[in-house]
Amino acid sequence: MELPRVIFGTSGLGNLFVPLDEETKTKIVEACVLESGGQAVFDSAGKYGAGLALEVLGGALRRLNIAPEDVVIMNKLGWLRSPLKGREPTFEPGVWKDLRHDAVQKISYDGIMECYEQGNELLGGYLPKMVSVHDPDEYLAAAGGHQALEDQRYQDILDAYEALFDLKRQGLVSAVGLGAKDWRVIKRILRDVSLDWVMFANSMTVKSHPWELAYLIRELADRGVTVINSAVFHSGFLVGSDYFDYRLISRGDPAADPLFRWREEFFAVCHAFHVSPAAACVQFALNVPGVKSIALQSSDPRRVKENLELASGRLADEFWQALKERKLMGFDPLAMAKWQDIKVAGRPVAGSHPQRS
Repeated sequence: MELPRVIFGTSGLGNLFVPLDEETKTKIVEACVLESGGQAVFDSAGKYGAGLALEVLGGALRRLNIAPEDVVIMNKLGWLRSPLKGREPTFEPGVWKDLRHDAVQKISYDGIMECYEQGNELLGGYLPKMVSVHDPDEYLAAAGGHQALEDQRYQDILDAYEALFDLKRQGLVSAVGLGAKDWRVIKRILRDVSLDWVMFANSMTVKSHPWELAYLIRELADRGVTVINSAVFHSGFLVGSDYFDYRLISRGDPAADPLFRWREEFFAVCHAFHVSPAAACVQFALNVPGVKSIALQSSDPRRVKENLELASGRLADEFWQALKERKLMGFDPLAMAKWQDIKVAGRPVAGSHPQRS
């Protein structure tokens, strides 16, 4: 799969954290298309605003007269729009703003087909070329530790992939993948399903980067699986937001205070080296060996170009070394790029494995 270094996230089109007006959203889509320098690749999902992001993306592309063949749409499937019965949606309370619908997770053969068909309707004539099962980790976690139920839900996930590969065999989609936050669940599914692409969210960032995951990413790349890194700002927390991994946190909370202390020290090092925190996050996430692309979203059309620029250039070795010396980072991407003989399954060659973060 040939993907650009930066693909465009669309969670903001679904009113993630803040509601945006239609004109702003159209300008965001327009900027993505204009700045892409070729085919713009959009990462979307039925979960984003309970289908709102898909609806807005399709509508904006139509208003801009963008030909369907000039964009690539990735639709992560598994969440189906449903009626909103309360004041806010139940699937992620407090995160999505001003929604008129709720969403329910439906992962099975029939459920994933239903999500696919609904997504196509919301896109209004623009069909996804890349599809996946979305949040299988959350689906398994909902079993609540009951092994029999978890086993059944895992079979549901395998059935959902059968549906996706049926779509691929029919020529309706070109690539089947997986998007999740818990990389261990991704690793489990990869034992049973051969995928074209994988998206890791909140997993390989400058803040959190387990070396076991680094080996998995390199292994996937060696096998020809396209790896996309996303949510590298931890819901914006690493660049100043008070949301961390889609949860609002506050100072004074014993569980959150270590995160704020880490960020303060991270900002101090960035300031000392005249590096923007966003640039540090993007450069780390993109330079992990095996990562093909990074997904970035913006709620401001003026920042689309800035996001693309974050992916270019190179930060000084001394900056990464300072983060390691302050124990803010376990290993840096430049050192990772020098690993020539990484073995699979978390078994590094002697002398080559990084420190644990």
